[in-house]
Amino acid sequence: MCFGAGSMVAALSMSQVLARLEDRPVSLSAGAIMASALGLGALNPGYVALALLWFVIGLGYSAVLVIAGRLLQRSSTKPDRPAYFAAQFALSHLCFLVTYALAGWLGSTYGLPLTFAMFSAIVLLALGAAAALWPAQDDRELLHEHPAVDHAHLHIHDEHHQHAHEGWEGPEPHSHPHRHVPIKHRHRFTIDLHHNAWPR
Repeated sequence: MCFGAGSMVAALSMSQVLARLEDRPVSLSAGAIMASALGLGALNPGYVALALLWFVIGLGYSAVLVIAGRLLQRSSTKPDRPAYFAAQFALSHLCFLVTYALAGWLGSTYGLPLTFAMFSAIVLLALGAAAALWPAQDDRELLHEHPAVDHAHLHIHDEHHQHAHEGWEGPEPHSHPHRHVPIKHRHRFTIDLHHNAWPR
């Protein structure tokens, strides 16, 4: 109940928080809050203090999940979005499969204080990985270059598809052989058919 209450408070307040603050520092702070609360759980607190810790853990957990969804949405185009979210769902539930079993085994074998300490360490490792892998300077629009390429795929006439037609191609979106001239430009960057690697 306390975990769920913390999750709801975070979910309902995140729009106001993220209107003032950037996603990365909020997400990393939420991870640090979870790690701290789990670490305090290792001190074998009383019932009321434990309930408060679960509220705080739920708060941090929900904040991280909200921002993860925003990050996935920002990092994908609409056609690719279902695959991105499905992959995130599968990977997160694989983590649940491992950590739920680990929590049960550690708790029953070594007791709850050590279990809390171990999971605090796990969250700290994940937090370190997130801080290292998510650049502090996370520009949404990136300057990048495209070499010339000839190919065919379903497309609409956007910033990457400015070419002449002969009249038989049909309404958009349509597919036909076309050429991309070399170009250097800046726009919101996502990995897709035309951007298969992050620019250096």
